Amino acid sequence: MTPALDISGLTKRFGDTLAVDDIHLGVPQGSFFGLVGQNGAGKTTTLSMAVGLLRPDGGSARIFGEDVWSAPERAKAMVGVLPDGLAMPERLTGREVLTYLGLLRGLSRDVVTRRAEELLSVLELDGADGTLVIEYSTGMRKKIGLATALLHAPRLLVLDEPFEAVDPVSAATIKTILRGFVAGGGSIVLSSHVMALVEQLCDHVAVIDKGAVAAAGTLDEVRGARSLEDTFVELVGDQDTGVKELSWLSH
Repeated sequence: MTPALDISGLTKRFGDTLAVDDIHLGVPQGSFFGLVGQNGAGKTTTLSMAVGLLRPDGGSARIFGEDVWSAPERAKAMVGVLPDGLAMPERLTGREVLTYLGLLRGLSRDVVTRRAEELLSVLELDGADGTLVIEYSTGMRKKIGLATALLHAPRLLVLDEPFEAVDPVSAATIKTILRGFVAGGGSIVLSSHVMALVEQLCDHVAVIDKGAVAAAGTLDEVRGARSLEDTFVELVGDQDTGVKELSWLSH
């Protein structure tokens, strides 16, 4: 079966820094795939190249077999993206943002109106109909970002830190939506540095360290008999396991 996302040899340098080093990953259709790594490990750079937001120095990315760079219209029509630090029109309400982006994608006004209404209701944003996005809380921003990613009925969602700084109530709502998306046949790639979250949601996982893949496979294959956090620390953590203390805090 054609992978939902096929990353082959993606490489990116920023000056003398090799941010992503020849990464190869395959995301099976219907999977909930977790991409984990420390801050600065290369997760965001990898995903940005994989969905066409950042041009790689080498390698390729395909979404359901369509090359992101040589066939961008076909590839991007099948993916919904929630980038880290998402920018959107802030002087519009959530409904206006969805209407604007839906029409920009070529959806009919009737379809946009119907889907926007349903998304705002399910994501519990319908009570803020008169509120501009600039006045949204962090959790509300994540939810309207997810709504824009879902609006055009994609087959693949690529979400970069979707739960960062999100309150527990908003997080529970987002988790329900994502589980329903996968249950309905969709595929998700989710990046995070929170191991417990990935264990709770994902069935496949890849560990990224210093721009390279340290381990990849099903969740059980990667973590073995231990927790994902223990495996992760062993793979990418400081090999000096001695406890470090601040001298002036000892009494």
